[in-house]
Amino acid sequence: MKNPAIAAAKVIDLHAHIVIPETIGAAGEYGPVIGQNPDGSPFFQIGKTYRLNGVRYVGSPFMDPDLRIQRMDERGVDFQIVSPNPLTYLHFIPAQDAIRFCRIHNDALARIVGDRSSRLAGLAAVPLQDPQAAAAELRRAVTELGLVGAGFGTDAPLSLDDPAMDVFYAEAERLNVPLSIHPGPAGIDGPPGDPALKRFELDIITGFAAQETLAVATLIYGGVLDRHPGLDICFSHGGGATALLAGRMGKGARKRPWSPPALRAEGAFEARLRRLWFDTHIDHPQVLPLLAAIVGDDHLVYGTNFSGWDAPDVLPGGRAPVGPALADNARRLLRA
Repeated sequence: MKNPAIAAAKVIDLHAHIVIPETIGAAGEYGPVIGQNPDGSPFFQIGKTYRLNGVRYVGSPFMDPDLRIQRMDERGVDFQIVSPNPLTYLHFIPAQDAIRFCRIHNDALARIVGDRSSRLAGLAAVPLQDPQAAAAELRRAVTELGLVGAGFGTDAPLSLDDPAMDVFYAEAERLNVPLSIHPGPAGIDGPPGDPALKRFELDIITGFAAQETLAVATLIYGGVLDRHPGLDICFSHGGGATALLAGRMGKGARKRPWSPPALRAEGAFEARLRRLWFDTHIDHPQVLPLLAAIVGDDHLVYGTNFSGWDAPDVLPGGRAPVGPALADNARRLLRA
């Protein structure tokens, strides 16, 4: 059933994460855990090794949905699609633990957005370490809980183009719902990342962009869009460095020996790139026009990383600096 609030909204934010109280400890030994350091500063911990220090989730818009809506009003956001916290994608933990966590997450998320359906809708968490289970949870989340798609990470035990993932993509096509891809810091619950990325928070400042760009290339080179012509996937942060590397990626598709025949024709890579969607959470004003020129301004949607450290400034008077076309694009992506 279409939501009339989405149809009427002038500003729709598709990049907004949520931390759900019911999920604390829901992954067993993998957490998550919220606590305080000896100096009184907050921490958020996943498993035994990853601890995010200094970010206060309790009492913030991340965990208080009514405060979230108050801040949306202050910032001129009419409607928001809330998605799983990237720290809790948990794609590398045992499948049964992930399945249980995602069910708890999605049940609670459905209650939160269902009580505030004039302002919020939700994307489901899915256990990608088991694509069959991910497809089943997506189906449950959409048909029983009323969620509008799924959000998941760039990094999982299976590559995004692995044929085993097709059952999950096919279910999204069948349900006619979009998928959202966002990076998570490497090493939370899976293999450690490049140690160079552990300095200066480069894992989130530059590593995220690398993961997003790799994911775009993998989906196209790996034939996912050809196998699933009805699939819509939206990337966070404008797809990382996609706008800057699109020419090189296209040349690789035309000239490198591993490229499949379907991508060798002039413009074949670019046509598939323009099937993907990208949010506008980009931190330099000159990059957005470049992205629009390459992927098409009809496949851009507004995104903020709402209440995050890098959330954008707003215009005086509280209205978000977006045009009506982005809301129309969001409605098409959301089938609203």
